[in-house]
Amino acid sequence: MLIIWGRLNSHSVKKVAWAAVEAGILHERRDIGGQFGFTDEYLAMNPNRLIPTIEDHGFVLWESNAILRYLASQYAGELWPTDLQLRASADRWMDWQFSYAEAQFDAFINIVRKAPADRDMAAVAASAKRTGDMMAILDDALAQKPWLSGDDFGIGDIPMGVYAHSWYTLDIERPDRPHVAAWYEKLKARPGYAANVMIPLT
Repeated sequence: MLIIWGRLNSHSVKKVAWAAVEAGILHERRDIGGQFGFTDEYLAMNPNRLIPTIEDHGFVLWESNAILRYLASQYAGELWPTDLQLRASADRWMDWQFSYAEAQFDAFINIVRKAPADRDMAAVAASAKRTGDMMAILDDALAQKPWLSGDDFGIGDIPMGVYAHSWYTLDIERPDRPHVAAWYEKLKARPGYAANVMIPLT
């Protein structure tokens, strides 16, 4: 059985847990990291003190987007097209997500992880502006195709799909991004997304 190590209130763990559902993989998720701490057993698998890590019949892998690519290739080829140009087009959004995560960081940390008295609201406003600007890029892409993976849902949609939920949930100013909003509504209808991504931000 596939084992997913990591607490579900991590964006990176959400990606993998959701992908496992989309791929139809029988799996077990085990809490670790954050409030759960790390065990010596876990650090022997992943010395980076980060999550997630997977174990798949003795194969150990960390780095969330590498895990997504592995799971799709191993279990659900329909999520990861064989055509190299289609694959690369989807793949860029997986890497672009890391830049977006940087832009969202100050808003998330201040609103979700800090007490109101300790929040830097100027940093929140700057973060909201950056994320809104980046969502304009996403909106333009989704005006051309219904999914970041192309004509069909695929793993290219998963990383930013997780962060889209944060963007719509955080108490920040958001410009109207109609194509992102339509994409987000389609994501919310997917059972794996509802169960693993649409949970309270903590």
